[in-house]
Amino acid sequence: MGCIDKSDLSFRLMRENFDLMEKMMKKTKTRKRIIIILLSIVILMIVGWWIFCVKMYNDNFNIRCEDYEPLMLRVEDFDGLQCKEYSFFSDKGQSLAGYLYSIDEDQRGIVVIAHGFGGGHNSYMDCANYFAQNGYYVFAYDATGSGKSEGDGVGGVPQGVIDLDYAISFVESNKDIPDLPIVLFGHSWGAYSVSSVLTYHPEVKAVIECSGFDRSSDMFESGGKSQAGDVIYTMTPFIRIHERFKYGKYATNTAMDGFEATDASVMIVHSADDDVIGIEYGLDKYYEKFKDNPRVTFIRFEDRGHNEIFNDPANTYKDEFNAEFDKWLETLGYDYKAEENKARFVEDKAGYITEHLDHAEWSDRLDEELFSQFLEFYDNAIK
Repeated sequence: MGCIDKSDLSFRLMRENFDLMEKMMKKTKTRKRIIIILLSIVILMIVGWWIFCVKMYNDNFNIRCEDYEPLMLRVEDFDGLQCKEYSFFSDKGQSLAGYLYSIDEDQRGIVVIAHGFGGGHNSYMDCANYFAQNGYYVFAYDATGSGKSEGDGVGGVPQGVIDLDYAISFVESNKDIPDLPIVLFGHSWGAYSVSSVLTYHPEVKAVIECSGFDRSSDMFESGGKSQAGDVIYTMTPFIRIHERFKYGKYATNTAMDGFEATDASVMIVHSADDDVIGIEYGLDKYYEKFKDNPRVTFIRFEDRGHNEIFNDPANTYKDEFNAEFDKWLETLGYDYKAEENKARFVEDKAGYITEHLDHAEWSDRLDEELFSQFLEFYDNAIK
């Protein structure tokens, strides 16, 4: 029986161990490569989704918002209403157009109006006239990228809070404007702005917010539900990050933060059938927290929608005008929906509205019973 060479055995064992370790290291490296590849794919997907979400946001909110001239309200359609134009600067040096509305009578306060998305302040001139006719100066303005103000686009939802912040400071510092108690009035985007800005202006005496929302990203989420469905909820976190990077503190403030930062009286108005800003983003959310707070008043409608929430339901002029407009469409000798006729139809439509719109009727559609409640609310707040 031969002898076993111990040195040879030891060598073979070492070699086997080395081969085993080498195989394990190769497997480990392979796993690491797979993990790195998978993580890279996940990161690329996240970044790609983020870019897509920001693009959707900019396509909807970072746009110019012009007033539609044929339907614009006119100062001369309101008895005795006077308007003095101003300009002031916002955060990036962009010039904003401001307007002080008044009547030749003693005024007891100043209403600052923040308009909704889609145009400048012009659509709210009837609101300005009502408050001016009843004892208030009214300062309205066109936000960045809107109406007559500078800006290639609005930028984003928090820009509304920034512009309002600068507008209030302008009113308070301008020697031409009387030093009177300030109250705020806002609709939709403007409603969010007048609520959130209270964080920076606790001196404001009262706020009326109509069809508003709590967080800046709510406008994107609520408006996008009908198009994206539940996918919108996967987009909202990226929108919040985008707004935080772009607007800093202004993007983090909520309407409820504003309500809690001040002793101002707050009135919240919303309609349950609002299909632009769902009531769950506004009144319903606020009601849960502030229903027992005596300085917060709630007005809930069931069938006022979004854009018609101020108007008298009994006033049928808009419906009558639209009915006549539909009849006119039937008389056109071309397909107004066809792409090649788009420019022609825009011109013809503007011509029809300019010729047939009764500006006196168009300017007199407010629900004066509702506005009398607004007026009483402001009066009580500044006593």
